[in-house]
Amino acid sequence: MVDVIAELINNLKIGNLAGKETVTLPYSKMRESILEVLQREGFIKSYSKKGKKVIKTLEVELAYEEGKAKIQDVQQISKYSRRLYYKASEVHGVRSGYGALIITTPKGILTDRQARKEKVGGEPLFKIW
Repeated sequence: MVDVIAELINNLKIGNLAGKETVTLPYSKMRESILEVLQREGFIKSYSKKGKKVIKTLEVELAYEEGKAKIQDVQQISKYSRRLYYKASEVHGVRSGYGALIITTPKGILTDRQARKEKVGGEPLFKIW
């Protein structure tokens, strides 16, 4: 069984550290919604869906600032072997606001700032900075 989130964040991190322009991933709705949040937060430039019907992929254009990768590190929190859930009061910032905590909530996949604003909790997927 493949951990979709672990594969996504690992490919993004390694692609950024290797200095690649783009990374290609298998398509899933979960990956697409996470990439949408990461694009909104500025960790990636853009993403696009490629292919038809059965064989679909996501092509992610990585973001760099002055030759330095935007994604410095990623830490997965909730895993298949250990599921965690945060109440709305337990949602906290990452690296004094320089990073983001990605959370899946009843209102969709949100960052820590959005979850605090909406006053919702959920399953924290990963921290990125």
